Amino acid sequence: MASRNKGIFSLEFLVPNVFLLIVVLIGVEVFYSLIVRPRAAEMLIERQVMMSQPASKKNQAHIQDRPILLIIKDREPQVEVVFFIWGILFLGYKFVLVARERKLLERDFVPVSPGERIIPDDSLDRYKELKTAVDREPKWRERLLPECLLAALHRFHATNSIQDAAAAVRDRSELAADQLDSSLSLVRYIAWSIPAIGFVGTVRGIGDALSFAEEAIKGNLSAVTTWLGLAFNSTLVGLILCIGLMYVLHIVQSSQEALIIEIQKYCRDKLIDQMKVPAREEAREVLP
Repeated sequence: MASRNKGIFSLEFLVPNVFLLIVVLIGVEVFYSLIVRPRAAEMLIERQVMMSQPASKKNQAHIQDRPILLIIKDREPQVEVVFFIWGILFLGYKFVLVARERKLLERDFVPVSPGERIIPDDSLDRYKELKTAVDREPKWRERLLPECLLAALHRFHATNSIQDAAAAVRDRSELAADQLDSSLSLVRYIAWSIPAIGFVGTVRGIGDALSFAEEAIKGNLSAVTTWLGLAFNSTLVGLILCIGLMYVLHIVQSSQEALIIEIQKYCRDKLIDQMKVPAREEAREVLP
């Protein structure tokens, strides 16, 4: 199957995922440099001007507003946004792989005429035909459905047992389910790291705010409120992004589990139920 997990130091992991992270880092940094930080600086200046003017309901309402750009302007929220986009793109890629696997369910890989049955003597020829077709079609290689069908045909020819053929499908699909689940370990790490980064920003913000405690006692609260804003904004952004990422992870994981069930049903309906062991073979299995 195309989504095998081969370790974090394999080229299969490093090339797409690390490259994707670098692209996201560059893109988010450009977005922050051109839009977020300049606009946030303008908003802060506008707030300072309004605070210096006589108080009014309009000014107070504007000052109490918390635009999204002011919430995400610091470094910790920026890193959280990078990790969130990285995780979403990774999950999007996994969802595309599931869609490609599911599209194969529309094909009839082992055509059987009405009333025809697959016997052990014919299973080897059908195995060779399917193997040749898979090797000839690049988009079918390392796909779960052809692998399950090939495993069932090979096992049926070797053991003359329908139960063993069904077990081959079950074993291969369970292995694929484990591989799909382990392939999402990176996203689980990202989902854990996003709020952790937010807590780092909270600790840094509170620590820096305490360093201006003496000025706060004198009545100058601007520095303290600035750093406390970083503290709470980092946690707020981290928790919101984590909730969104975990929801998308749930959708992708559910689609993967549904795919495994659909492939097992396809193999049972299209192949296993069409198998038959001749009467002489059944008698040979019963006799000692």
